[in-house]
Amino acid sequence: MHSFAAQPLFEFLRFDSVPEIQFDRRARPQSAEARMAAAPDFKQLIDAHYQGLYRFAQSLCRREGLAEDLVQQTFLQWARKGHTLRDVSKAKTWLFTTLYREWLAIARQEQKHEHVEFEPELHGTQDELPDEEPPPVDSATLHRALGALDEHYRVPLVLFYLRELSYRDIAETLGLPIGTVMSRLSRAKDTLRRILQQTKDVTE
Repeated sequence: MHSFAAQPLFEFLRFDSVPEIQFDRRARPQSAEARMAAAPDFKQLIDAHYQGLYRFAQSLCRREGLAEDLVQQTFLQWARKGHTLRDVSKAKTWLFTTLYREWLAIARQEQKHEHVEFEPELHGTQDELPDEEPPPVDSATLHRALGALDEHYRVPLVLFYLRELSYRDIAETLGLPIGTVMSRLSRAKDTLRRILQQTKDVTE
């Protein structure tokens, strides 16, 4: 694991901004031949998305070897089925969704995946979060704090701050309504801020 100097959480997690995918509902479906011609080059696809997928996989399983296996399996699925994607602009969403489904299959086999869905909307209204930045943290502290979050909150938080997917794409990847994604992000940010603040108070 690389070490980083202490820095604000959002600076550590955020990367170059990625514009949200715009959906043109008036666009006509492409033919199979056109889809294959427009499909991104496989090597370019790996170069563009490998690190983002690997970070996502690590946030799910927290095991380097398994994370690498999940990414490799995801690209293998793309090699087999990617040409069937109707909208090639959604290749990124397809990759993240495929990786997440691969993880769920493994987690269920290991009997580690809980099927109980926690819906924050049913447990009271979440207050708006203040605009203040969380306390500066180093990478080790950040990863421990993320690991303390329940998977329901950690996963969308990682996707959001990696700037890999928009709210809509996170919802599609996780199979959740956008409102649920936003609520979980709100709760995750609040919980993470509290954990980091408590860590800071203890070390001072």
